Amino acid sequence: MPVEMMNTREVAAYLGIHEKQVYALVRKGHIPCTRVTGRWIFPRRLIDMWIYANAVEGVSDERIKSTLSQGELRTAGSNDPVLDILLAMTRKIHEDFRVFSLTTGSSEGLRLLGERRVDIAWCHLFDPQSGEYTIPYVMRLLPGMQLAVVHLFRRELGLLSSPGLDPPVGEFADLTRAGVSFINRQKGSGTRVLLDHRLEAKGVSTASINGYEREVLTHIEVGLSILSGESNAGFATVAVARLFGLHFVPIVLESFDMVITKDVFFRQEVQDFIETLQSPDFRARVAPLGAYDFTDAGRIHHSST
Repeated sequence: MPVEMMNTREVAAYLGIHEKQVYALVRKGHIPCTRVTGRWIFPRRLIDMWIYANAVEGVSDERIKSTLSQGELRTAGSNDPVLDILLAMTRKIHEDFRVFSLTTGSSEGLRLLGERRVDIAWCHLFDPQSGEYTIPYVMRLLPGMQLAVVHLFRRELGLLSSPGLDPPVGEFADLTRAGVSFINRQKGSGTRVLLDHRLEAKGVSTASINGYEREVLTHIEVGLSILSGESNAGFATVAVARLFGLHFVPIVLESFDMVITKDVFFRQEVQDFIETLQSPDFRARVAPLGAYDFTDAGRIHHSST
């Protein structure tokens, strides 16, 4: 399943600016992109998110609320290629379904939900003490809020390596091997929380991992970094491995959840979203992306009183 990309000329036309301005943004690190075979490429979805983020920056919370509350769901948190497909399919089936989605990582999504700046947080935070996902964080970070945790799916998360890395990364200790260049997720993301927990459990020092401090915001960017040769190993979903043809070693089947205020849960747009999640057409569409488990998809796993 191809990811829609643009070159410098196309992204310049998309943004309505000169191509030289695009190169200036690239040099300053102000625009999401990666280099493949010597050329800069720009994933359209990441460019759209970058536009949204820059549009919101500097605007007051009240202005955001008045602009986005007119029937549009505000969401933030983690990301997944399957979630992107789910949102797109819901929009296609239901014309009135509108969503403003910002990829921030699970922890930041919960913070924004707690501040009432968003309606939904996408979350997959692992709690080492209980062995559970999401619910312990909701109870600890958002006490007193009327919330529901709705399970969306379980997904395989694992170690990715470039086809050119021989031997491929097979366990966490391999990340310290000579010749391995790692690409990490940002602090506060569910993937980073789980990675750090597993590294500590295995006795692997983060200081011994080349590239541990190099961060990107999404699973797709992990795949792009490996595809471009900027790095040759990462920790991401099986969907990214399938999309980019990367070697994949599964580590865990983790829960991916929707944390939502109770009043928003009963809105028609949310019910349309859950209906699409449970539809055979959606399941068939994402089946080629690998081991995603939709048992209990759409069920409420926790409800605060």
